[in-house]
Amino acid sequence: MKVLNNLFINNREWAKRQREGDPEFFTRLSASQSPEYLWIGCSDSRVPANEIVDLPPGDLFVHRNVANVVVHTDLNCLAVIQYAVEVLKVRHIIVCGHYGCGGVHAAVRNDKLGLIDNWLRHVQDVYQRHTRLLESVSNPADPADLSGRIHLMCELNVIEQVVNVSQTTIVQDAWSRGQALTVHGWIYSLTDGLLQDVGMCVSDSREMADGYRAAIDSIEKKIQDRIM
Repeated sequence: MKVLNNLFINNREWAKRQREGDPEFFTRLSASQSPEYLWIGCSDSRVPANEIVDLPPGDLFVHRNVANVVVHTDLNCLAVIQYAVEVLKVRHIIVCGHYGCGGVHAAVRNDKLGLIDNWLRHVQDVYQRHTRLLESVSNPADPADLSGRIHLMCELNVIEQVVNVSQTTIVQDAWSRGQALTVHGWIYSLTDGLLQDVGMCVSDSREMADGYRAAIDSIEKKIQDRIM
């Protein structure tokens, strides 16, 4: 059996650097975790959660899957949210997508990739919900316009997943008992390493409709600016 020696070497060098910078780092980290944030992001290897927000281990609870999708039948995702909210008492849930997402691209183009097609069906549902809006981006046959629609779809997908998180019984129950919890929608650019807020931020069930409308209005304005 081949051992990935390079990764073990990297690990030992990393652990050594951590101890040299902070001799108590691992002792403190092993005792407990009290992250303030839950990160729900894409599995893409170019979007490492802790690194892009420059937080050390212990400060960010993380769930990742292809295209940062939140589905109400996904017990894995729901278990992470429940543990983060009810046990760790995080104050913020960040749904973070990224431009150039392969999962969103495949869903929009209806590529056939195998088993994952079933998962990407959820992203296609987002596209179908916003077909009129997305296909108003000029000529659907133009590759440049297809790229523009995928760019906007990455944002729309984040907005819809924020809604899905906010509608879980876990988050609804937290708000009902007065727990301080805010769900944010962010997007990351691979080309410059910067995060942006997509304008969808919910701290209470009553904010959902207005927040959603404002976020969609922002997308519509981007399309109008692009066409005009």
